[in-house]
Amino acid sequence: MKIGIVCYPTFGGSGVVATELGKALAANGHEIHFITYRQPARLDFFSENLYYHEVAVSQYPLFDFLPYESALASKLVDVVRFEKLDLIHVHYAIPHASAAFMAKQILLTTYGINIPVVTTLHGTDITLVGKDKSFSPVVTFSINQSDGVTAVSQNLKDETLRYFDISRDIIVIPNFIDLDRFSNKDRSHFKKAIAPGNERILVHTSNFRKVKNTEDVIRIFKKVHDVIPSKLLMVGDGPERRNAEELSRELDVCGDVRFLGKQDAVEEILSVSDLFLMPSSSESFGLAALEAMACQVPVVSSNTGGLPELNENGVTGFLSNVGDVDDMAKNAIYILEDVERLEKFKEAALNHAKKFQLSNIMPLYEQYYQQVIDQTTKAQ
Repeated sequence: MKIGIVCYPTFGGSGVVATELGKALAANGHEIHFITYRQPARLDFFSENLYYHEVAVSQYPLFDFLPYESALASKLVDVVRFEKLDLIHVHYAIPHASAAFMAKQILLTTYGINIPVVTTLHGTDITLVGKDKSFSPVVTFSINQSDGVTAVSQNLKDETLRYFDISRDIIVIPNFIDLDRFSNKDRSHFKKAIAPGNERILVHTSNFRKVKNTEDVIRIFKKVHDVIPSKLLMVGDGPERRNAEELSRELDVCGDVRFLGKQDAVEEILSVSDLFLMPSSSESFGLAALEAMACQVPVVSSNTGGLPELNENGVTGFLSNVGDVDDMAKNAIYILEDVERLEKFKEAALNHAKKFQLSNIMPLYEQYYQQVIDQTTKAQ
């Protein structure tokens, strides 16, 4: 198949999933065309089946905000026509699904090309941005007009059907993990440098937005630190980083907290970690938690969104109510205080992560692509 993939090219979850999926599809013999305003962060190697098409947005004094949606639609028309694509797969509803609909109509009415469009919903495009009344009609229309729609968790599907007037089915295809990359690696020298006294190492990775509750990470760590000698690694960057840094000083744990910024090789850091903290207010799936589990790191998380579908309470870690710092700290201490117990949680985390390995999930997309293409062909 020749597939066009539209995504945000950043380190965010939807962009990472889209890029890794495209790379895997290309390795499996499909021709993949990425279409976005910048080369995706993880599209960092050459492959004969991978192509990148930049969406150029011209600067005009007339516009306070550049018309990216129109530029993207025009680029989609161009790529579909000249690369003979079989299908467009857009990740994140806003504005990709509406741009794809515009391109589909132009291709059909002007060139007689009926290109099928699959939209994957990732989370904040529905749970936060999509609920905004200024976007809701466009999101609803774009989902309903897509030829196929997937969601990364059952919870996200339920949320979409609850908040929007959706007249079509949504298929759940969960996020996935590349176990060749995300696996526990022997980095004992790195671990010794971080925890010279054999302290437990806790870790949190995110984009440090409000929804991630990064200050709760510091509060949880403070309670654990009071009981168990430990270190905390904060991986990522964003608007809440400064508040988290200041809180670590106020709670007098800053000497044992390291803010590492954005890291490409996050699996290296996870490999030396003992516990992953994810106290988010909202998570449609929890890809960062899955990456941790694949590296044999159990998870203490909130019970919001799709996290209960990923983090098995009492098996791969524990779930707590959003904001319940005391319960999360208690669960963290329970896992970390006993070596044999910690090893059992680590083993269970890896075993559960294997269910989400890329080789299990990619065929679901391939089958769905073919189903949508066949349905579109029959409708002609």
